[in-house]
Amino acid sequence: MTDEVRTMPATAQPRLMRWSVVLPGLAALACALVLPQFANAYVTEVATTALLYVVLCLGLNIVVGYAGLLDLGYAAFFAVGAYTSGILTAEFGFNFWLTIPVAMAAACVAGIIIGAPTLRLRSDYLAIVTLGFGEIVRIIARNLDITGGASGLIGIERPEIFGFKLMQVQHFYYAFLVLALLTAFVCLSVERSRMGRAWFYVRYDEDAAAGIGINRVTAKLQAYMMGAVIASVAGCLYAAKMTAISPESFTFNQSLLILLGVVLGGMGRIPGVVLGAVLVALLPEVLRGAGTYRPLVTAVALLAIMLFRPNGLWPDKRV
Repeated sequence: MTDEVRTMPATAQPRLMRWSVVLPGLAALACALVLPQFANAYVTEVATTALLYVVLCLGLNIVVGYAGLLDLGYAAFFAVGAYTSGILTAEFGFNFWLTIPVAMAAACVAGIIIGAPTLRLRSDYLAIVTLGFGEIVRIIARNLDITGGASGLIGIERPEIFGFKLMQVQHFYYAFLVLALLTAFVCLSVERSRMGRAWFYVRYDEDAAAGIGINRVTAKLQAYMMGAVIASVAGCLYAAKMTAISPESFTFNQSLLILLGVVLGGMGRIPGVVLGAVLVALLPEVLRGAGTYRPLVTAVALLAIMLFRPNGLWPDKRV
């Protein structure tokens, strides 16, 4: 902290800190809005993937960063949303926008089924259960006829907005950008709410939280369900963009990448999680020139970041 900041009145320092976050955020948003106008299709596609990871990482941040739950099967809720929307549009002719509430409800039900009996567990035991849940969802999708089996589900209709069908990669780029902004707004609002404060207490000391009247299981279940809903909406839009999905898009590795984005950026801090998600999406593409050594170089780069910034690139100051 500089001498000028130290000598500022106490009321002025938080205001300065807020602007130090807001101004870079506005600059990044301005760049994001004009990017498709100057970038080619490949760059726009990679940026769209980065925005997808931003949404997923923000959703998982509610579970991991706010409530302190280690979830190794988060891609399962991503799959629930994608398959629910895909089946309803491809098999039953539903309008895409009407499938989103159904997918959200399905994700809530899945969250309750897996969360209610298991969120009393802690640490490694909870991680093992969520890992198993993720694999169960993938295996079910691989073996049911209505999901297309191992070959996947095809023929998913692309959505329309006021008669305009989303077809090009630029269209889906802006759709994911809007979804990312909405998700960030929801996360910020919840973080400052009474529920968000309850998650914070549960994350750092469950016994103390119970001592002040917080129902630990209910708080965890609320975080788990909210994270599931966000992943399901991302899955709906992902299925519409791809028009075809398969179980291999929702593997354990996908869950690990999402978790890596949260940890790498800084658990519990929205700007940090956004930064981590973008890095997870862009780093493999930036290192494409490394050829067969790309996975090794990517792993070494990520390891170096975690060694020098163990709390993440933009950590929560409360940690």
